[in-house]
Amino acid sequence: MSTITESLLRFRESVHPTATLVAVSKTKPISDLEEAYDAGQRHLGENKIQEMTEKWETLPKDIHWHMIGHTQRNKVKYMAPYVHLIHSVDSPRLLKEINKQAKNNDRIINCLLQVHIAQEESKFGFDEQELIALLNDQAFKEYKNVQIKGLMGMATFTDKKDQVRTEFKSLAHTFKKIKEEHLLDSRHEFTELSMGMTGDYEIALEEGSTMVRIGSAIFGSRS
Repeated sequence: MSTITESLLRFRESVHPTATLVAVSKTKPISDLEEAYDAGQRHLGENKIQEMTEKWETLPKDIHWHMIGHTQRNKVKYMAPYVHLIHSVDSPRLLKEINKQAKNNDRIINCLLQVHIAQEESKFGFDEQELIALLNDQAFKEYKNVQIKGLMGMATFTDKKDQVRTEFKSLAHTFKKIKEEHLLDSRHEFTELSMGMTGDYEIALEEGSTMVRIGSAIFGSRS
């Protein structure tokens, strides 16, 4: 049994049955992804559209491709024909472009709105007030080719577990608030909370994550 297969099995056992494991395959060769596929993994995450598109062209078409990295508007068109879920929608302008490219491809593209919860300024995302303003905006309400599936966030890269937990609690609170206050109409299936990576996924699951993004712990360190 390969190391990748062993790692996948271990993580599947540790991830709550209701959570989706997204195996983050960025920078990894096709052969590694084929091993993951043979082990039954169908959700793969990438942070560069060009690399993801090249892999999509080569690998089986029942793979669900997740765009987890910061997304440039001028590259959305390349993934619009096939992307399963975009985790990193961090601005109204990006969402507008995704809707446009989805319409061009006669698709409805699933999206998560990225919320800035970390102390690090390098992280992208909306704050809660910006998020609510977007959802109340008339232009957003007229987008027919995007479906908002939920929220995504990245905690501060730190060994302070209490801080990480506080940040995940904050995101879970925002998720609950949007859901309970009916800020989205019924066509948006607001069910997903994408938070947690290799170093903090256990805390994320305890705080309500429905989707974790695991990379190096499955595929090994990146080159």
